[in-house]
Amino acid sequence: MNPRRSRGVRLAAALLTASVATIPFLAAPAHAQFGRIVYDPTNYAQNLLSASRALQQINNQITSLQNEAQMLINQARNLASLPHSSLQQLQQSVQRTQQLLGQAQRIAYDVQNVDQAFRTTYGNASMSASDQQLVAQARDRWQNTVGGLQDAMRVQAGVVGNIDTNRNQMSALVGQSQGATGALQATQAGNQLLALQAQQLVDLTAVVAANGRAQALSEAERAAAAEQGREQRRRFLTPGSGYQPGNARMFPNNGN
Repeated sequence: MNPRRSRGVRLAAALLTASVATIPFLAAPAHAQFGRIVYDPTNYAQNLLSASRALQQINNQITSLQNEAQMLINQARNLASLPHSSLQQLQQSVQRTQQLLGQAQRIAYDVQNVDQAFRTTYGNASMSASDQQLVAQARDRWQNTVGGLQDAMRVQAGVVGNIDTNRNQMSALVGQSQGATGALQATQAGNQLLALQAQQLVDLTAVVAANGRAQALSEAERAAAAEQGREQRRRFLTPGSGYQPGNARMFPNNGN
């Protein structure tokens, strides 16, 4: 037999044998080919439930992150500082009032100065003082009273001048408070409104003090004048030094 033909017959026999051997495999069902595959509804439901729970957890985490981000935004707003400050204007108003009080004439707002004035000018009339000295002291007291009245009116004018500034600051602070973006801005606006109220109380205290000073000087002048009047009356009635009573004739006698 031809060698080439012999090799062809052997190859054909080998292919036929392989084809026959694969027939049972092809004829077998799918579970026999790749192992047994079984559909389990319970396991499928559990897997689906686990996947649903995992998705829910992811959604919860997303929501939590969103809440945390919003919380950080709110905290940033609450920590934002108020862009408006009225401190300088309020301090200037207080300084103007203090300057007016510091310009008090003659007897200032000083305890030692007041004590010194009441020991001398407003004290008991000296029995050894001359009439010219008594008149000079009376004039000093009158000048103190007039100066106190003028000082009181100047303080009143200064306080009235602060009203327009206070009105503008109050309007600005109320607007800032209403437009506050966070708790810190609202608190700062409220604190500045309290500072404005304190400044107004300072002006009111200054007016009361100036008016009280003027009234006290007037009352002190009146009391000192009464004391000086008693001393002058005493001198007038003292024999030998004041008025000397004697006989007086209104019409001279004829020939006498």
